[in-house]
Amino acid sequence: MASTAQLLEDSLLVVWNDRDADRRLEAMSRIYAPDIHFYESNSGEAIIGHQAINELITNLQTEWPVEFHFELNKPSQVNHAIQMIFWNLGPQGVQPVATGMDVAVVENDQIKSLYLFLDKAN
Repeated sequence: MASTAQLLEDSLLVVWNDRDADRRLEAMSRIYAPDIHFYESNSGEAIIGHQAINELITNLQTEWPVEFHFELNKPSQVNHAIQMIFWNLGPQGVQPVATGMDVAVVENDQIKSLYLFLDKAN
């Protein structure tokens, strides 16, 4: 068992930071289960599968300045099949525009489900 949440780190730093949709899909095939369920909020429906998540990322990235990227703000954690990371979003070296946490359930060495917890604005 890995001592760090490497799959989840790769999800954030490789998949969500990449602005090339084809490269993202390639990375997703290694990191995410084909039927991954992504939960953006408690009130929303699951976003299911690589293509749907890739389209979501593309849409979000068109709203963000090109210098926006995700970075970890604490070491990742793992507890059996659960991985957790804390992140910032924004330009490097300035106050982040968003912070939050991702939690993943890992099955067969891929992320089976992914949950976003966005911090409330102060």
